[in-house]
Amino acid sequence: MRPTTPDTADLKSYQGALAGRAAWQTASSFGLYVALVVAMYAALHVSIWLTLLLALPASGLIVRIFMLQHDCGHGSLFRTARLNNVVGFACSLVTLTPFAYWRRLHARHHASWNNLDGRGVPADFFSDCLTVAEYHRLGRMARWSYRVTHHPALLHLLLPPVVFVLLYRVPFDTPASCRRERLSVVLLNVALLCVFAGLVARMGWVAVALVHGPAVALAAIIGIWLFSVQHRFEDSQWSRSGEWNYRQASLHGASYLKLPRVLQWFSGNIGLHHVHHLRPGIPNYRLQACHDACGEITGQATILTLHDALRAPSFALWDEDRSRMTPIPRVPAKTST
Repeated sequence: MRPTTPDTADLKSYQGALAGRAAWQTASSFGLYVALVVAMYAALHVSIWLTLLLALPASGLIVRIFMLQHDCGHGSLFRTARLNNVVGFACSLVTLTPFAYWRRLHARHHASWNNLDGRGVPADFFSDCLTVAEYHRLGRMARWSYRVTHHPALLHLLLPPVVFVLLYRVPFDTPASCRRERLSVVLLNVALLCVFAGLVARMGWVAVALVHGPAVALAAIIGIWLFSVQHRFEDSQWSRSGEWNYRQASLHGASYLKLPRVLQWFSGNIGLHHVHHLRPGIPNYRLQACHDACGEITGQATILTLHDALRAPSFALWDEDRSRMTPIPRVPAKTST
């Protein structure tokens, strides 16, 4: 009997949503977040430093809620579109990310990730890159601009809070024909205005800023880092359209980021990014089981350790000759005359 080649169809059985798991994830994540926010306001009467300390787990819960919103965007968290839409919008009140709008941007990512001929999508700025040859063909000012805009301090520390707090308040890169997506931006802005106006009236703007500001900023930094490093790491593989292969891009253009169990919980299993790209319809709470059961396929993925992921932001160019990501050279290569 001829052996069969493992196929990604084997993963399909894990796509079905589990109502109980989805409901528990949603209730527990929101419940813990609300309880922690209440504790942070109460802690202000004891010590500002205690409130700032509590911002650490609060930011982790915001990241987790974002991952629930991410699953709702793929229609995978719950069985029905209505529930996914309702919970997705509820998540956006915590993540500050318009649900339908971000869902459209993220769908473009799944259509072209790590495809060298599919670059230039604004929403993929954090995981996009130039090739080494393209970088060396740039003029001096353009190279300087690329170095600045792709410096880890800007890309992973300063810019993420700006994106989530300010940039997501306007429907950039969304044509007027996408009415639902543009409306989601407006509706979220109105809802956030009402929520935070009420909080400021009740608690004062200083208290609101101290409780929500640091947690949101840190969550944005962590969230962008998680998505970026799982596509732009040293051993990440990029291909031209003619060579791009869905399975290959999932297993080696995305990664298996092995995180400690507590961080895996806060990140909603997004470290199993290879499985997610192989089958975007698998909900986060089934990714680990799928990875474990389909090892003939998922075991081929490129593995990242936490140490690898912390180094990944320095890799900003794709070296086509060496087939690997590389840091931006400090001194540009000399061009022949």
